[in-house]
Amino acid sequence: MVAHQIRARGVRDERVLAAMQTVPRHLFVPASHRDAAYEDEPLPIGAGQTISQPYIVAAMTEALSLTGAERVLEVGAGSGYQAAILSRVAREVIAVESQTELIEPARRHLAELGYINARIEQGDGSAGWPEAAPYDAILVAAAAPAIPPPLIEQLADGGRLVIPVGSSEQQDLLRIQKTRGRTVQQSVCACRFVPLLGRYGWPDTGKPRPA
Repeated sequence: MVAHQIRARGVRDERVLAAMQTVPRHLFVPASHRDAAYEDEPLPIGAGQTISQPYIVAAMTEALSLTGAERVLEVGAGSGYQAAILSRVAREVIAVESQTELIEPARRHLAELGYINARIEQGDGSAGWPEAAPYDAILVAAAAPAIPPPLIEQLADGGRLVIPVGSSEQQDLLRIQKTRGRTVQQSVCACRFVPLLGRYGWPDTGKPRPA
């Protein structure tokens, strides 16, 4: 997975590659899909959500430019897999999930694997998690129609936000850096994610999409 799907496609951060190598993706995938756990494709995890393909997880993590000292916010915890990867390359990870049925399994997976610097909270992630702001980095694992203003507000000076933004069918993965109150954005790649639900996301149509 790491050699052919991630490194070969341009991910170069050795810490990210090591995290992708060591976190067991199959444990975050429903038993019915574990035979495809290491394929480069999204897989359903319930509640109309998916676990993103390994390359996208790695590319988004690398785009945050983490050194290991950061507090990171993840919007859309899902299975907990992205939080697990982030926990290997950051000091602290707070992941927010709105779908109740996904939260306890994700918490259990993180606890069983000993990833004690990552925790999952329930709430509207499109509004961030102001209780622990500011964040050195924010990763949004769902597609937004526009950049949610609270996420920019909760980003520390010098912080990075990685988020898919666009239509409900196709998005651009953006990397946004905040410096002295101003933001600069760049495109990472085209992508397609499940919709971000909540106040600053899409209405809940109940129609799942790939990630």
